[in-house]
Amino acid sequence: MPDPVKEVRLASGKIRYRFVVDVGRHPNGDRRQLTVTRESETEARAEYGRIIAQKENGTLVLPSNITVAQWIDEWLKMKERDVELTSIITYRNTLVHIVDRLGGTKLQDLTTDQVRDCVDDIVARGRRSRGPKGTRLAASTAEYALNRFREVLSSAVVCRLRTTNPAQGVRVSLADKKADRRLRPKVKPWSVSEVQFFIAGIENDRLEAPLLMSLMGLRPAEVVGLQWEYLDLPLATLEIVITRPMVGNETVEKDPKTEAGERVLPLPGPVGSALKRLKLAQAREKLAAGEAYADTGWVVVDELGLPLSTKQLRRYVYRVMERLGMRKVRLYDARHSCLSYLANNGVPDHILAAWAGHTNAAFTKKKYVHVDVEDMREAAEKWGDFHGGAR
Repeated sequence: MPDPVKEVRLASGKIRYRFVVDVGRHPNGDRRQLTVTRESETEARAEYGRIIAQKENGTLVLPSNITVAQWIDEWLKMKERDVELTSIITYRNTLVHIVDRLGGTKLQDLTTDQVRDCVDDIVARGRRSRGPKGTRLAASTAEYALNRFREVLSSAVVCRLRTTNPAQGVRVSLADKKADRRLRPKVKPWSVSEVQFFIAGIENDRLEAPLLMSLMGLRPAEVVGLQWEYLDLPLATLEIVITRPMVGNETVEKDPKTEAGERVLPLPGPVGSALKRLKLAQAREKLAAGEAYADTGWVVVDELGLPLSTKQLRRYVYRVMERLGMRKVRLYDARHSCLSYLANNGVPDHILAAWAGHTNAAFTKKKYVHVDVEDMREAAEKWGDFHGGAR
């Protein structure tokens, strides 16, 4: 077998050592070769041995000029097979923070220090949408971007564009997380008493039924995606078949994100009664509007039968909160209040997860179940009994 390492003389007269090795084939079937030149014969032979060994064990990473931004685009195209369009749009909007800072960097040149500096800069200077100049980006947003980028780089390792993932050990700094908690404290979901006050305040409201469905734990996109055909009022059940989330400024009709999201829920008595009143009210509105009424079949509609978006429903409920003098919380946070109440009142974990539309009960409890001071009141009383018994 001929010696693969050849001595070559450059135009300058200097001696170098070069070899050519087959490393597979191009997508069109042509043979792909890698040419390597080193200053010394020892370096050339060592590099040749390394390449052959990596080629044989399947770990060879070939030189590539692809940039971080280009690979993110490729990754998003690959993800289209696995996730829905709404998720792809969310990923793209999140990764824009990475592209802005590292997009032009060669993927194979990216270092852990660059990723860490990028994350620190995202938190410090990543202005929120429509936020005032200099507003820090939420640490949770930076963490979400980092998690997605870590997934992007893991895919690059699998595709043999890198040998390591430089984001693997990077985290949002503890100092940034603490600063975020001081500057942007989390809005607590409503307490039981606040939910009860709200329920009393919306009695006989035109949209009482959809607001109650939000309070029973449905996502806003599930509430506005409910159709009358998927409601069985005599049997007191509703079926989640369609959701209507917003992508940008447009409402998209789609299936629930997961199989667990496609579920049938029993209707609590007050919700069923409110839905019956809503159906009668819509029949009167249809009669009054005549031909101007659009019989769309959606449950959450305006006076002319046109479906409301999650944004319209959110604005409506904020006006109700203001009218009632209540502290403003996201409509989605009502879901937290509902699931916390169910969990704190003995509903089993697997029922709780099924109600929420989750596959993992541990995720439901970690993400949505909160314990406030009133929930712990019984524990204080028990401790008081213990303390008294010690005297």
